[in-house]
Amino acid sequence: MTETVKINRGLKGVYFERSGISDIDGRAGMLTYRGYSIHDLATHATFEEVCYLLVHGELPDAAQLAAFDAALKAGRVLPGAVHDIIRACAHGHPMDVLRTAVSALAALEPDSQDASEAGFIRNGIRLTAQVPMIIAAHEAIRNGRAPVDPDPALSHAANWLWMLKGEKPSADAARLADVDFILHAEHGSNASSFAARVTVGTEANLHGAMVSALS
Repeated sequence: MTETVKINRGLKGVYFERSGISDIDGRAGMLTYRGYSIHDLATHATFEEVCYLLVHGELPDAAQLAAFDAALKAGRVLPGAVHDIIRACAHGHPMDVLRTAVSALAALEPDSQDASEAGFIRNGIRLTAQVPMIIAAHEAIRNGRAPVDPDPALSHAANWLWMLKGEKPSADAARLADVDFILHAEHGSNASSFAARVTVGTEANLHGAMVSALS
């Protein structure tokens, strides 16, 4: 008997996972994070609250949010070697520079090889803080400016604008960036997310997975 083999190109028409983190209904124009409408989150929540929701499955109370925000702000540190790498790659494509810097952080951060759930969360929070810093530092260096130091008084989104432009953002600009981060925080199993998950499945560290996602 000849067996007919169906070949699916890419992942079109292939269901490989169920997730409670996000749900996308393209026909209805609906996107939810952990059961919450993206419209409600974008209107009423901050990026820090949404980030906590995605990681922990529920919106934080005041104490949980304060601790999470403190962890994000504590992660706003880039080793000097990363700045050296950015300078060496100053005229490279921003995505190439970001991918290279994230890969370098795997060798520079003391606990990057911790593949436990707690380790992944800890490294994920730190990378969430560091990625905007890498982008801002590259923008400054390739334009002949010194990188701007982070401001612990600013939110995640406002601090990124501050480091990117070197001037304090208006409340409206900071809120627009905050909403943009919320809208792009989780979009299911797109190509980069799938690549990261395949890499994690090989028991690679989180930085390696992010390098795959950025490739």
